[in-house]
Amino acid sequence: MKMNLDEQKLLRLKDSDKVFDKYYGEIGSVKRTDFEAKAKAWYYAELLKEVRKKERVTQQELAKKIGKKREYIALLEKGETDMQLSTFISITEALGLRLSIV
Repeated sequence: MKMNLDEQKLLRLKDSDKVFDKYYGEIGSVKRTDFEAKAKAWYYAELLKEVRKKERVTQQELAKKIGKKREYIALLEKGETDMQLSTFISITEALGLRLSIV
């Protein structure tokens, strides 16, 4: 499949770093660091949610397995709260995942 790219449109594309700098501050700033931490927390929560759904485990069932409330799982999956490493490990184990550090 051949794609024709419009060079003029490509030139008008914004650099993502500049957009992030504008809205979240430059790399290393408190605001940018906070944004990046929240983005990573959301990303990992999304991964766990996808696995939970694939395994057909409800939020309630997962919460019971790890000793938390369903509402906590919902907050995690929405990226509205951060999780401790111990909770992350508990969730991965409850979903049958293996963690490895490489």
